[in-house]
Amino acid sequence: MAEKHTSSSPKTYKMGELFCGPGGIALGAHNAADKVPGIEIEHAWANDYDPTTADTYRENTPGASEETVYVGDVRELDTDTLPPIDGFAFGFPCNDFSLVGKQKGLEGKYGPLYTYGIHVLKSHKPEWFVAENVGGLSGANAGTAFPYILREMQRAGYTVVAHKYRFEEYGLPQARHRIIIVGLHNDLIASGKEFKVPKPTTPEPSMMRTAKQALTEPPIPEWATNNELTRQSEVVKQRLAYIKPGENAFNATDMPEELRLNVRGAKLSQIYKRLDSNKPAYTVTGSGGGGTHIYHWEEPRALTNRERARLQTFPDWYKFIGNKENVRRQIGMAVPPDGAQVIFEALFKSLKGMHYESIEPNIDVDKRIRELEEKEGILF
Repeated sequence: MAEKHTSSSPKTYKMGELFCGPGGIALGAHNAADKVPGIEIEHAWANDYDPTTADTYRENTPGASEETVYVGDVRELDTDTLPPIDGFAFGFPCNDFSLVGKQKGLEGKYGPLYTYGIHVLKSHKPEWFVAENVGGLSGANAGTAFPYILREMQRAGYTVVAHKYRFEEYGLPQARHRIIIVGLHNDLIASGKEFKVPKPTTPEPSMMRTAKQALTEPPIPEWATNNELTRQSEVVKQRLAYIKPGENAFNATDMPEELRLNVRGAKLSQIYKRLDSNKPAYTVTGSGGGGTHIYHWEEPRALTNRERARLQTFPDWYKFIGNKENVRRQIGMAVPPDGAQVIFEALFKSLKGMHYESIEPNIDVDKRIRELEEKEGILF
């Protein structure tokens, strides 16, 4: 644990990150520190396996450099030798937990990578951590993977609060639902600190920020990078002409047969789905073939990467490094900075003993762990 500070003096938290992505969590943490008096965030170190993603992180994150952002497989990184940290963030890979994939969970290639985050908790003992993953984590491996991870976090010495956030209920212009786990070291808990889930700020549909507002208020400036249009074929333009806002290539009613896609069970698909200008966007993704790039509610085209970045709440000055498809992946896989800011503001206020409006978490951590241990008792 770091040295104690008096309540009147500012506290600088040195933060480390694994699976840092292009820097959404870091930006959210820095923005939150600007909002909470007496809190400062300082970049200590970060890691990502993709070189261009690491370049984007370095380009935009204060203090990040070639020496502090490590590129490569986390399994080959000796985290024990990294500098001390006060706070830790890890958006551990979601590939094996996503509802879109095969949900191999802890049995997949990426599922076990969370253990490297647990190792950092045990070796560095930061005062707090923030972990992020997709909603599908909750049901992976017949519902056993998630409580197993929660228990490992507890055993590392932390009291954890888990909640599935609907980010459109916190002012984000996108229906993005993610599980966020916040942990406070048990020493902090003993001193009276407690993290609570922040109360939604835009809980009703009429209050939510729409896709149109995000993309047009204000208009994207000419100097913004990563705003190149995708060249659309004539067939795609013709198909889009029959798709109304909120519809996709499968539930558009007037589309001629020759323009339809022959895929079964795709009524709810996001393939060639137009945005509804009066609602938050559907979830921005980082990969997928033809028709998965998110489509404008009016113009016959896919969104640009800058437009996708706006739906993810990255500011226009944020420069993504890499080719267009690589940037698309970075944006889609990132934690939205405004979403991260919501969590960190609540965390920092908790650490400062400041009041904020809160709600009960929608995930009962102790109950999930008890259910896991009951299953283990039956099996073993």
